Amino acid sequence: MENKLFIYNSLTRNKEEFIPINPRHVGLYVCGPTVYGDPHLGHSRPAITYDILFRYLTHIGYKVRYVRNITDVGHLENDADVGEDKIAKKARLEELEPMEIVQFYTDRYHQYMDELNVRKPSIEPRASGHIIEQLKMVEDILDKGYAYESNGSVYFDVDRYNKEYKYGRLSGRNIEDMLSTTRDLDGQSEKRKSYDFALWKKAAPEHIMRWPSQYSDGFPGWHLECSAMSAKYLGEEFDIHGGGMDLLFPHHECEIAQSTIAHGHTPARYWMHNNMITINGQKMGKSLGNFITLEQFFTGEHDLLDQAYSPMTIRFFIMQAHYRSTLDFSNEALQAAEKGMDRLLDGCAKMDKIKAGSQSDFDVAELSVKCYTAISDDLNTPILIAHLFEGVKWINTLLDGKASLKEEDLSALKQLMNAMVFDILGLKESQAQGGGNDALLNETVDLLLNLRVDAKANKDWATADKIRNELQALGIVIKDTKDGFEWEIK
Repeated sequence: MENKLFIYNSLTRNKEEFIPINPRHVGLYVCGPTVYGDPHLGHSRPAITYDILFRYLTHIGYKVRYVRNITDVGHLENDADVGEDKIAKKARLEELEPMEIVQFYTDRYHQYMDELNVRKPSIEPRASGHIIEQLKMVEDILDKGYAYESNGSVYFDVDRYNKEYKYGRLSGRNIEDMLSTTRDLDGQSEKRKSYDFALWKKAAPEHIMRWPSQYSDGFPGWHLECSAMSAKYLGEEFDIHGGGMDLLFPHHECEIAQSTIAHGHTPARYWMHNNMITINGQKMGKSLGNFITLEQFFTGEHDLLDQAYSPMTIRFFIMQAHYRSTLDFSNEALQAAEKGMDRLLDGCAKMDKIKAGSQSDFDVAELSVKCYTAISDDLNTPILIAHLFEGVKWINTLLDGKASLKEEDLSALKQLMNAMVFDILGLKESQAQGGGNDALLNETVDLLLNLRVDAKANKDWATADKIRNELQALGIVIKDTKDGFEWEIK
């Protein structure tokens, strides 16, 4: 591989060169949504982060198997294994079957991911479809003495595990700290320790989602699902495990513990975590009630929004910050993202109008190195975007006739900009003017401006001026050039 990728590994707390287990093949697992409500801005960040990783790995020649699950059972309201299943609760409130809730919100999730131009994963398993694999893993952990049955439920014995392995290796937490910061909650008396976590939960009489097992009619623990599904589709050891920072503990910590006992080692070599999106410094999430759904962003129908924002504006806004840094929502930041994205896409759209010259005034090879170095450095999208704006500056200078590029360098610039903007960053050209009818708008304005060119050629100045003035009144700025015209929306 010409381009080496460096990833910040949460497990080692170091940035490391990515070396796959099998050359030219990558196994990537990312924790997907719990489908009990509409996707919000917080859901878009991991989806876009790992979409860029997926795109870049593919771009530099890897064959990637990308697995992103759907959690449709077992995710309780409280991470301490108490409370109601989130999907079952929604089903009860809406008087629907739980799988009706699952299907509806899975479809909604897919719809909005498509609008954000997030590529579909290679495999999208559902937790409810892998009960057999999860029960087998429970049995293995019990047989090895690292779990115990209690009143029909099965819990992982963290104390026993911690004597031989380090529980808290990923999160940096230790058992003493957890003892002082966790309190016993209702229903936890069947656990030996408050920090033990469920591998299998006995279903209460009113619990709708349940499966028979040798322990009880019940359902799997939330953490167990990802361990079982990643092992099934990627093997007991795979390359990269991704997810949000909020999953680092307890979810990913518990995954490591389970897999270490079941398979003898941690499931993934590299652990990646995207940071949170915040509103006024507070994490955006359903549990806090401070979230804005993607539908609300696209329609503008929310009290905190000054306007509607296109899916590509949301995508560009997220990419303007490094995935490991927090990103605070504000209308001002989104409006700035919209302007920046329009400038970038407008520059790309103008490239075909550049004529090759006899000399090259810009070093395209150097710009290419800068771009690939940025994205290879732990997906540093903000630095990459800064370099792409340098490319846009070149494009505008070339169009103004103040510089030139030889044919091969002009071709290389076009190839670089298109690869970075559309293939790797995943922006869509059709969003350049901010809407779904862009092609029609472009054709209409071009038609009018060509009529204006004909009017000027026939010395019909009144018609030419009328077309220009009417378009300018609509906010379309026209610039006459030696080759015809250019225009943009003000």
